[in-house]
Order: sequence, then C-alpha cells, then structure tokens
Amino acid sequence: MTVSSGSPGWYLRRLSRMGPQEVAGRTADAVRRRRWRSARPDSPSVTGARFTAVLPAGTIAAVPADAAKRLIAEADRLMYGHAEYFGVVRDDLADPDWWYDPKTGRRAPWGYAFDVPYRNEDAVGDIKQIWELSRHQYLTVLAAAYAISGNERYAERVAEHLRSWWQANAPLRGVHWTSGIELGIRLLSWVWIRRLLDGWPGAAELFEGNPVARNQIWHHQNWLAAFPSRGSSANNHVIAEAAGQFAAACAFGWFPSSARWRTDALRSLERHLRGNTYLSGLNRELATEYHGLVLELGLAAVAEADAAGVPVPASIRLVLLRMTDALAAVVDNRLRPPRQGDADDGHGLVVDGAGTDRWASLLATGGAVFGRLAWWPAVTGTDVRTSLLAALIKPTELSVSRPASRPAHFADAGLTVLRGPGEIWCRCDGGPHGFLSIAAHAHADALSVEVRHDGVDVLADPGTYCYHGQPEWRRYFRSTLGHNTLELDGGDQSVSGGPFLWTRHAESRVLVADTSDAGVARWCAEHDGYQGSVHRRRVELTAASRELRVVDEVRGPRRAVRLAFHLGPAIAADLTGNRAQLTWARDGEDRSAVLDLPGQLSWRAHRGETDPPLGWYSPGFGRKEPATTLVGTGFADGVEGFTTVLRFHG
Repeated sequence: MTVSSGSPGWYLRRLSRMGPQEVAGRTADAVRRRRWRSARPDSPSVTGARFTAVLPAGTIAAVPADAAKRLIAEADRLMYGHAEYFGVVRDDLADPDWWYDPKTGRRAPWGYAFDVPYRNEDAVGDIKQIWELSRHQYLTVLAAAYAISGNERYAERVAEHLRSWWQANAPLRGVHWTSGIELGIRLLSWVWIRRLLDGWPGAAELFEGNPVARNQIWHHQNWLAAFPSRGSSANNHVIAEAAGQFAAACAFGWFPSSARWRTDALRSLERHLRGNTYLSGLNRELATEYHGLVLELGLAAVAEADAAGVPVPASIRLVLLRMTDALAAVVDNRLRPPRQGDADDGHGLVVDGAGTDRWASLLATGGAVFGRLAWWPAVTGTDVRTSLLAALIKPTELSVSRPASRPAHFADAGLTVLRGPGEIWCRCDGGPHGFLSIAAHAHADALSVEVRHDGVDVLADPGTYCYHGQPEWRRYFRSTLGHNTLELDGGDQSVSGGPFLWTRHAESRVLVADTSDAGVARWCAEHDGYQGSVHRRRVELTAASRELRVVDEVRGPRRAVRLAFHLGPAIAADLTGNRAQLTWARDGEDRSAVLDLPGQLSWRAHRGETDPPLGWYSPGFGRKEPATTLVGTGFADGVEGFTTVLRFHG
C-alpha cells in the first residue's frame, strides 16, 4: 500500500531507509532551521562587484539562423504572457503571481520557508506548477532573445520580472525557499541571464550594482551550503545544487565565502557526478530524463569553470563524456532515448525555442565538446545552447578509451538494446530497481520491454504523468501493471512506501545479452520481486522474419497472472481472441504488425479507464492521453511459459 508523503507512516518508512550519518546530518539541518527562524543570517556588504564571465566574441553570430528564429518566436509568445507548463496553459506571464498554481487555482501560503507544507496540495496547490516558473528558465529564453536580436524590450521584461520576484520572495520566506534543487537551478539561470544581457545598458544595475540582487544571490548560496541533499536523497537534486552553487560562485564571486563555496561545490559535483553515474555512462537513477538533466547541469558547470579559469578535475569531464557516449548508444533512429523511470520535463539550462530536440541538442554539444565517434547517429537539427556552451568549454585531451562500436548492452545498468531491420528498436530492462535506498524515481518495471518501429512507440513505456496530489495516478504509472511485464497476485514486484520511496526492491539479473549475431539478437533475465516465485523472461529479435518473441516463465507455486502490453498512442489495435492486428501511420505511410498473445490467458483491451486507471500514455509531465493496453489474465503453474510474438510487416 502506498503511504501519503508527509504522513506519520511515511516518515517512519523514510527514516528506515536512512543510515546513521544521514540521520545525524538531517538532525543538524533541523536545528539550523529552527535557529534561522528567529535569527536570519545577514549577507555581507559588497563593493566593487563586477561581472566578467562574458561570452567570447563571435559566439552569438555562430548561432544557426533557424535555431535563432525558433528562439525569437518563443520569446515573443512569452512577451505576450503565453506559456504552457505540464499541460496547463498560462496567459498571465506578462505580470505573474509567483505563488499561484493555475492548475488548482490555489495560492501557496506566506511564512517561514521551512514551515510551508509544500507537499500538501490542499494547502499549497500543485508545487511543480508553482516552482517551475520560478526556475526562471523562461527568462533565460528572453535574455537569449535579447542577445541575438539586440531588442531591449526582452531585456526590460527580464529586469521587470527579476525585480518582481526578488521583492515577492524575501530570503527564507515562502515556498520558493524550501527545495535545494530549485535554488540551484535558479542560480544557474541568473548566471546565464546576466551573461546574455551583457551589453544591455541596464545589466550591471540589475545585478552587481543592485544590493537586492546581491542579497538574493548570497542567500541562495548560503542556503545551499547549509542544507545539501544528503544520503538517500543525493540523486539528481544534489547535482543541481552543486552545479548552481558552483556556477554562481564562479560568475558572482563577490562575497567573502565565494572561494569556499566554489571549492566545496566543485568537490560535491565531482563526487556526486561519479556517484550518480555507472561506469558505462548511464545515470544510476535509470530514469532517462534525469540522465539528460544531470548531463545538462554538468556541462553548464564545466562551461562556468572554463569561463572563470577554474581548474576542473578530469574525472568530471570523463563522466560527462561517458554519459554522452551512452546517450548516443541508446537512442533510436529518431534520436529518442528510452522512456524509463520517472520523467518530469526538468531541464538544466533552457535557451531554445519550441521544436528544438533536447536529445539532438545534447548530442550536438557532446560532439562539439568531446568529438563525435564514427558510430554516433547523425544529428541534423540545430539549437542555440550548443553554440553557447561550446564557446565557453575549452577543448581538453582526455586519456580514456571510448567504444569502437555502438554498445548494445550496459551490464552495470542492466539495459540492453536489440536492433533490427526497418528501424526496429527494443529496450530490455534487467537492471537494478533504482538508485540509493529509496530509489525515488524508479518504477516497478523489472523485465519490461519497450519496442519502437522507426521511432513510433509500438509496445510503449506509458511514462510518469504526475508526482504529487493524485496518488492513484502516481501509483498506476509506476506500477508493474503499468509496464510491459508480468504481474503476480495483483501486486507490484517492488513495494512502495510513498510517492518517492520504495521499501523493498526487486533484484534482477541478466542471464543472456547476445547482440553479436546479425540474424538473431537474444536477451534473458529474471527477478525475485515476487517472494516465493521467480519471473524469467527471454526475448529474441530475428532479423529475417522481423519478429520479436517474448517468453515469460514463472517458477514457483500456482499464482494469478496479469500480463500487460501497452501500445503507443499512435497504434490502433483490433483484438480477436489472442491475436491483435496493429496499424499506424508514419510519414504518410501505413504500417502494420500482428501481435500473437499467449493462448493460456484471457485477453481484453483497455483504453482510457479511470476506476482504476488503465490504458493511458503520458507524453510529458502533467499530460496523459488514452492508449490501448492489452491485458491477459490467468494462472501460472510453474510448468508452461507464456509466449508472445510481435511480427512487423513490410
């Protein structure tokens, strides 16, 4: 059973996942929070502050024209007050209310930051909706539009909104001072806003010449130094905190503590980048969007170091290089990576307009910074961010052996990609449940498969949809039934203790991962998540017949089975008995496949059901749409396996 975040039961379960050092650190944090309630720390006085971390000459001129055009179009939408966050359209960005949630209509309460119950949607609203605007990444877009166009109306809007935010969000007051990842990303945005506004006559007066701005920058850094994410929470959050802290300490190094903050943040960044990343280069959270977030943050931090002339340990660049090579290895032919684990549309640095491909942008930046390998997929799109980061990051010789051919199996992460003709792409999941003791962003998806044809989701990972406020949907989208795998006795393979907490983790192991045969690629893995039984799955992709065969075996006593296959939203399905005819269109052409399902099970198609949820696909955070899910029910007797065959036509 899932326990609501913030309930007494949740706190007990959360405490059980902490070690003694983490408990001691959190106790010290609690003492400091109480002390700061009555005695807020004061920022030091500063004189002679200057900003020198500017873009090299010619950087803006190197931005591709079509990327610049998309950026200006996005900036103009923002100037008119229009934006969409997590499926909710906003028309109030000309003069935003920083504490308002347009999704629920609620407004977060005022008060001492650590007293604000930000996890309680009834009291605060949807916290993601409130926080997102105050990451100020829409302001980096406006600042970039000024840098490219020279039109001062963009700069003036940025200045107006920053002054409004600083006035409305005094240090340690309100909901925007409750989470370190928000402060870290906001600092990174401020650094880039100042850089992109350089040349505007009001830039210095807005930042280094403004005591309010200096006070905010100091308090953000002092907060991050005081309350780092710890222990079981040291996932992507601590990377954002360290990257933002480091960037600000480099670019805004105006304070007595700046050198110490810079040193400590760089040490934290180096430690946690290594800790958050497998040697294969995949992110340990096994949630692809967080791989992208961490890579963006790491690249931005290195850019800041090189701009300031601060030496960076080679290990940081090596991790980012491995992450980039891993991303190039796992994407499909349309440069889409796996849809694995949680995804909340979070970005580290935004300076591009709508229609810019995030993953193509990261590969383009990686190619510019580290050099692309011969087996990397071609990147044909353009973006603004690559030009900016590549202008700051200095070429560095790295002593490392990079893959000579495209990797297909990442043993440490348990991720295997099978590829076939007609751009067939299949991800097989035999890896760890998640990262650290709470596995916050994991899903109960052991042995799941994800299959695409020419970039179209055929057997889809349904995604994430939400984090807070809708517990029944949070449960569904990260459940075993919510993935292309097998469920026993109506329960998940891993046990949830809250929306970001797992108290028991299924352990998987890959038995076979053979992609060396051009004719047949094979994979086999098993997990022990169902106590008393073992689920083993074999997958074979045969090139000549364009056939994917999945065999599920359950070893143990007779148990009730539900086997789910989630079809992508573009797929139409005609189910007759245990055969489903699948059809879809791609680039104006009709495509088709047939899915033969295990005859021992009784099959039914589900679409857009709400009580309970079943048959949904989330294309992005806060958005969901009906999609067909095929569910077979019956019993596993420990003798006969369940065979599913997907054959592509044409």
